[in-house]
Amino acid sequence: MVVMLLFAAVCCAAPVGNAISGYVALKTGTQGAGDGGIAEGGTAADIPPRMLTAYKKAIQQAGKQVPKCQGMRWAILAGIAKVESNHAVGRNIADNGDIRPKIYGVLLDGSGAGGNTTSFPDHDGGKWDGTSQGERAVGPFQFLPSTWEGVGGDANGDKKADPHNADDAALGAAIYLCDKGRDLAQRDQLKAAILQYNQSSEYVSNVLDWIDQYTAAAKDPDLKSVSGKVRTVLEAALAQRGVPYSWGGGNANGKSTGSCCSPKGFSGESIKGFDCSGLTQYAFAQVGIRLPRLAADQAGVGKRISASLGTFALKLKLRPGDLVFFAYVPGRDSSIYHVGIYVGSGRMINAARPNTVVRLDAVDAMDGYAGGARLL
Repeated sequence: MVVMLLFAAVCCAAPVGNAISGYVALKTGTQGAGDGGIAEGGTAADIPPRMLTAYKKAIQQAGKQVPKCQGMRWAILAGIAKVESNHAVGRNIADNGDIRPKIYGVLLDGSGAGGNTTSFPDHDGGKWDGTSQGERAVGPFQFLPSTWEGVGGDANGDKKADPHNADDAALGAAIYLCDKGRDLAQRDQLKAAILQYNQSSEYVSNVLDWIDQYTAAAKDPDLKSVSGKVRTVLEAALAQRGVPYSWGGGNANGKSTGSCCSPKGFSGESIKGFDCSGLTQYAFAQVGIRLPRLAADQAGVGKRISASLGTFALKLKLRPGDLVFFAYVPGRDSSIYHVGIYVGSGRMINAARPNTVVRLDAVDAMDGYAGGARLL
């Protein structure tokens, strides 16, 4: 436990394991225990960069496939994929978009396993779902093979529409949601599109919540009322958006070479970028403040802001430029494992975890909110 906390204090949330259906997780109460809460956060920081690329590419291509559709945006696809497969987190996503191992849902035989109560006869002879005993939903968007036959598209130019390919699957989802030339900027039409995807009001509510959170995370913060050294810090940190997460990377001089992951995760290959405390070191160095390297030690700098009222009191207690901390045991600063920089409206600049980039994130995207610190 001591070793784990030592590693975590250098801002590494361990990567999640194999993806499970987000909707199954909702129904069973399953949580992504290994990811520091990122999987439950609902911001762009929980999306693997290659999947986010697929969503954005699909938006560009959907207009050609369904020209009458309006209002399609990547956050809509992200909301669906979050609930269906947790963005294929834990899978390998190749440069061409192929996802391995493939993602299969439960066999829809009406047995009740995984929440299925209706039997679907085999449609594809196992071509997409790997079984001729019945139907299984497939890929990051969990299409039934029979549905995929009608909406599948070739988005990566390999002349094959494959639901196990991130680009193809995202384009297929966009086509499906855009059915009948919907205007997805209209809330009622967006709800209708999601309901078509899954006939459940609970499902619609869940997906809409993710869409709203992703949409908010994508907006630039309003810095009009922020000036002086605080603005310098925030602009320095915001300028690093898109820089890869690097465990042990970053310092007062800028990004530096660390590992792609924690000692527990992935390949450990060298990568140049920031982890959370490296990013805060760099941002505050721009105004002459030298922070210690570990997130837990940074909590001892400046005026400590209590977490006693929880994240719902953020607007009352935190100000732009404050550090925000997260701990395995809130109230025990020695267990702090993560730090971000608050920008207002419940958001922070965040170097969240391996396989992501520096980006805006909701403060409640991570577990164990442990208050903040005001340095300016």
